Amino acid sequence: MQLTLLRAFEAAARTGSFQEAAVELHLSPSAISHAIRKLEQSLGAVLFEREGRKARLSVDGKALIRHIGPAFDDIRRGVSLVSTRGPKVLRVHSAPSFAAQWLTPRLPQFLAAHPDIEIRLSAGTDYTRFTTDEFDVDIVYGRQDQEGVVVLPLGEEAVTPLCTPKFASLILKPEDLLRHALIDSDNKQIRWPDWFAANGLSAPPPHGMRFDRSFLAISAAASGLGVALESTRLAEREIADGRLVPILSGKSVDVRYVGHFLVFPRIAVRRQTLQIFRRWIVSELGLPVSSSI
Repeated sequence: MQLTLLRAFEAAARTGSFQEAAVELHLSPSAISHAIRKLEQSLGAVLFEREGRKARLSVDGKALIRHIGPAFDDIRRGVSLVSTRGPKVLRVHSAPSFAAQWLTPRLPQFLAAHPDIEIRLSAGTDYTRFTTDEFDVDIVYGRQDQEGVVVLPLGEEAVTPLCTPKFASLILKPEDLLRHALIDSDNKQIRWPDWFAANGLSAPPPHGMRFDRSFLAISAAASGLGVALESTRLAEREIADGRLVPILSGKSVDVRYVGHFLVFPRIAVRRQTLQIFRRWIVSELGLPVSSSI
């Protein structure tokens, strides 16, 4: 069976119009109609019910498109994956706080340097499995084990107490934190008990606001609601503009760890848009080129 006949049928079924299918495939509507009739004759089945100039899928047509529709989707995704021509779209998934605090503020510079690349960004806490080709690359919080992917650590982050300058004037040593509201982030690897232990102290019972995202805890601290224990990487804008200060810098031990990783399918390692994005992130983070593929 000729693939061109199935292609004409798939386009007409997906768009719901012989006319739109013809425009998409650069054919005439009569050529689409002729191809579908030839396919019907080959199958011995009616795929479209025709009423004048209108046509809608028959029961057999609906059954056929359920099977060949996903197949053509896979073909389109495969071609897009390896093609170096046409629109350059990079579908990025990211941990929410990294997306909000670090990635999004930098995207204008990336897009200015690469105006031919279109970024589609989604944020969520679930790890991308790359089985549906919904995303090309993921920036995850916490290392994951997954077959068939490349995992690149995005360098160490320093986790330290952060608060407004007004609060900072009241906190001169680690013990002073015991008397203040401590903002906690539930889904973090490094939390207050870890920081107090690193500084030779016992953590107090929880006595502050709790959030499930670092960007919310950072915002709360910048609003004067207490002291947040957060990564200086994620809070760099608030620190740079003076809304937050690392209150015990030089007077306490920061906890350092690798929290974020760049993950992408090994099969896509040579994809141009992915490599441009990877090199840009490595450069922005000040990581050595040897730390990436």
